[in-house]
Amino acid sequence: MFCLQDGTTPLILAAANGHIECVVELLDQGADPTARRHTGTTALFFAAQSGYTDIASILLRNGTPVDIPSVDGGTPLFVACQYAHLDMIHLLIKHGARVNNQMKDGATPLFIAAQNGHCGVVTLLLSHGAKVSLARLDSATPLWIASQMNHSDVCKLLLQAGHPVDALRKNGATPLFKAAHKGYIDVVHELLKYKPNLGILPNGESALHAACLFGHLPVVKMLIRAGADPKLVNQDGATPTELAKKGNHSQVVHYLTQWQLYVH
Repeated sequence: MFCLQDGTTPLILAAANGHIECVVELLDQGADPTARRHTGTTALFFAAQSGYTDIASILLRNGTPVDIPSVDGGTPLFVACQYAHLDMIHLLIKHGARVNNQMKDGATPLFIAAQNGHCGVVTLLLSHGAKVSLARLDSATPLWIASQMNHSDVCKLLLQAGHPVDALRKNGATPLFKAAHKGYIDVVHELLKYKPNLGILPNGESALHAACLFGHLPVVKMLIRAGADPKLVNQDGATPTELAKKGNHSQVVHYLTQWQLYVH
């Protein structure tokens, strides 16, 4: 069967471009539905990427393995989750796609959905048994990546499903630390509902230190109201106020100074 230098076959091209009649004809003529490009991707992978459920159904009926992986370990389910094709996800799971498969870097379909902020996909995967806190090789979990990407609604879903609020990445940072560092007030609000660690973390810093260093006053106020201690010293012996001064964040410095005068 003819194919391009990268291993692309006519069937892969037809599936990727949504040409259902061509897909049917090529299969009738004996095209191999399991043929893969050099990247390991199949016709089903590209159908899943574009949400072509009719083509995916035909390919599955003609013997394409539902979980055939690419060279990086991604399956059609991963790419369907990346692009939030809910009908495709339903179809793939119906045909046995494993929701807890991991790519070579350890990412799961749930991780990919959380990273991209797809609440509907997150809900669907959890309803089919996705492990809520399965981490990548670098220890980043779905909640950690959702916090980093400012997806507060996804954070809410994951926390409601039992994701540990203080899941640590290898560098010792928690989801709250990352959200505070970025200034993501809505994410911080969701995380604080689950009583996260407000003290010094294994990375030698606190969430309040991170918020002060980067001048995120609304986050600073929220953390203080939640009980964060502005007198804590980090691994370098600095307080949050000192970090705010270092960053020339005068409003943060003023707030912390006034707060400490008020409470004392």
